[in-house]
Amino acid sequence: MVSYALQSLPWGAANPQQCADFDVVVRPFLDQLWHIFVSLANARDLETLRYIYQLNNPLISAFAFSLAVSPVFFIVSEINKNYSQVDRLWSFLPTIYNAHYTYWAHLNGLPSKRLDLLLTASCIWSVRLTFNYWRKGGYTIGSEDYRWETVKKYLGPYWMVLFNVGFIAFGQNILLFLVTTPTYLILLTSRIASPTITVTSGDNFFSRLMMVIVLVELFADQQQWAFQQAKKHYQATAKVPLGFERADLDRGFVVSGLWSWSRHPNFAAEQAFWLVLYQWGCYETETYYNWTIVGAVAYLILFQASTWFTELLTAKKYPEYAEYQQLVGKFVPKLFGRGVSSMKSTEAKKEN
Repeated sequence: MVSYALQSLPWGAANPQQCADFDVVVRPFLDQLWHIFVSLANARDLETLRYIYQLNNPLISAFAFSLAVSPVFFIVSEINKNYSQVDRLWSFLPTIYNAHYTYWAHLNGLPSKRLDLLLTASCIWSVRLTFNYWRKGGYTIGSEDYRWETVKKYLGPYWMVLFNVGFIAFGQNILLFLVTTPTYLILLTSRIASPTITVTSGDNFFSRLMMVIVLVELFADQQQWAFQQAKKHYQATAKVPLGFERADLDRGFVVSGLWSWSRHPNFAAEQAFWLVLYQWGCYETETYYNWTIVGAVAYLILFQASTWFTELLTAKKYPEYAEYQQLVGKFVPKLFGRGVSSMKSTEAKKEN
């Protein structure tokens, strides 16, 4: 079975640094992209599909998948006029790519211990994100992210279709492929690693750090969820639930726990998760930076833009949010300043 891999992996990459060289590990295989689609169109049985999958470079086949599913998201979103189709699978797609690289390594008899560690962390990330999305109603029929609704009202129907093609359906799918490209480098370096050392202390460090980051996301999401549930109860009954303060619930948004340090601790952790994966790829290839940084940077840019838009809407809804923005950092805690406690002390004085 390894004979298939001989044709689809850059065996000329003889050291970790070459495994991160775009001209060595990517460019020679770009022409496979067209052949994958042609081969799939002519495939007639499962054995042929398996052969095509095993024969082609795993990075290129992952890219082909991202291109193939994008039109599906576009068509579905245009039919039902709900632009949250990619959002619904956001928690699955990166892990699908990571599982693809791991399975491909197993299928071709390549070392996969560190990929197994990576996939475990990725699966835990998916479970957390899926659960949080589900309990917010993200999987219910007709649900749509309010940000897309606002964008749709602003752009109008014609420009929304173009925005859907260029960014929502295709752009986001390609981004979720790009953010997992460090896994491809880890696959390549696993091949040339010492056969007696399948998992290093560095592998354990990065995989466990990713799991710790998921735990931080979980705590942040839970604090936000508990606050929103308490606010609903308070608005319905005028009774303050145990563990909460009336001033906080009247304000309308959470400023306690992790949210007293960061305005978006869950988003901060989300970005950190994929930055750590990128750093893991750098560590394995013994490089300070490499071409997979494109995915990590694009992910950061997306969250910067999305958070800016979210806060724009939030500030219009809650009068005190502007003060909160001044006191608490967007993602990283402010080292100097009065902190969110000064907001609460000011509110206490107003009440008295």
